[in-house]
Amino acid sequence: MTATLSNQQKNYDQTAWQKGYESQREEAAYEITEVEGQIPAALEGTLFRNGPGLLDIGGTPIKHPFDGDGMICSVTFRGGRAYFQNRFVRTEGFVAEQKAGKPLYRGVFGTQKSGGLFNNVFDMRLKNIANTNVIYWGKKLLALWEAAEPHRLDPENLETKGLDYLGDILKAGDGFSAHPRIDPASIWDGGEPCLVNFAVKPGLPTRLVIYEISPSGELLRYREHEAQGFAFIHDFAITPNYVIFFQASVKFNPLPYVMGLKGAGECVKFEADKPTKMIVIPRDPARTDVQTLEAEAGFVFHHANAFERDNQIIVDSVCYQSIPQVQPDLDYKNVDFNALDPGQLWRFSLDLETQKVTRELLDTRCCEFPVVHPAYVGRDRRYTYIGATDAATGNAPLQAVWKVDHQGDNAQLYSFAPSGFTGEPIFVPCPGATAEDEGWVLLMVYDSARHGSDVVIFDAQDFTQPVATLRLKQHIPYGLHGSWTPEVFVSF
Repeated sequence: MTATLSNQQKNYDQTAWQKGYESQREEAAYEITEVEGQIPAALEGTLFRNGPGLLDIGGTPIKHPFDGDGMICSVTFRGGRAYFQNRFVRTEGFVAEQKAGKPLYRGVFGTQKSGGLFNNVFDMRLKNIANTNVIYWGKKLLALWEAAEPHRLDPENLETKGLDYLGDILKAGDGFSAHPRIDPASIWDGGEPCLVNFAVKPGLPTRLVIYEISPSGELLRYREHEAQGFAFIHDFAITPNYVIFFQASVKFNPLPYVMGLKGAGECVKFEADKPTKMIVIPRDPARTDVQTLEAEAGFVFHHANAFERDNQIIVDSVCYQSIPQVQPDLDYKNVDFNALDPGQLWRFSLDLETQKVTRELLDTRCCEFPVVHPAYVGRDRRYTYIGATDAATGNAPLQAVWKVDHQGDNAQLYSFAPSGFTGEPIFVPCPGATAEDEGWVLLMVYDSARHGSDVVIFDAQDFTQPVATLRLKQHIPYGLHGSWTPEVFVSF
């Protein structure tokens, strides 16, 4: 059972939630001086976060937040103090549109160029919006968007340096997923860490490309696999021996997109009556025995973790009974949460010997953006940290942070309802820690009551109250993903 540790009223106001989708045009850099509680002295490093910072272009609203230009935030911690800065990724499209004061590109999720139908028909250029994730790897800070190349940033001031091809690993136009996984101790590399990532190359069949990259940025392993049918894959999971993809059954009719009527994302239709394929690809370069299992799995945006047990692969994922379809005629701010299936935490057990899949609902609570202790990626673990709803059932905006206990009764939840709205938590291990939950959980919270955002720090072993709440001088629109590095880049 999950213990709710908040006595606040359990509700939300949709108008208050909507304010978190206002554009933030201000770029700032300052020490955070308004702090409630105390920043742990041992917390040292940098929290990076990415998400759409502009929800309009020259005053013209975008159709969906996923079409918004990426804005990077960083929070640097040292000696019990914190320093904040934010900056837009200066992609080629961002610079051109800011100069023009209007949309010049069509968005994947329905944003159209100015000028009506005849200015959009047959224009299938994509703007690399660099808005989904940001990681520090190979001594490079990279803003990621899965449909195109990464952008390299200066980690000290977030200045955009341009497209980065990871040496010569990528070619012009190559995708590089915004959901890399870091194997903390790769068995293929003498126990050294290894970044594993993928790209989807559309076509019939679809090609799944897997990259494994060393801490110094060198390509260690490369593999391609042909997946039958159209693949709409946003995330994946790893274990020491395998890479796992969930390929939901979807149809893609490109004609409305080509004709300038819809965005590409609006042309995807989930087929709820057909099974999801689980593609299991060995990481061992000498093995070619790829397995494809099937199950009634719904649709998965994000996986929490995977691990091996005997001859099974266990995958914990946030699964939806049906995909939240992008509606061309609906303003995303006016979404009817009650009409949507909630994302819930499920466990899938993939038996590689019998090729059977069993599934188990772990909890009814609606949730999204799961993370685990970085040392347990691909390994069995006790805890998952995840954004969650205030209520235990039904669909609603995320207003809580939830510690899920897979092996005991130490689950905890802290709610910021009614005025606070959350997203993805980040787990930071405490230096010298021995317990899995010995560390801190960091997350950005939008406080609608003051139209501002907070960086909140929890002791991961006790969610009764935050250890510290750092109040920013401005609001940060709802973000997507982020990462932590123990590196400190800013002197203050």
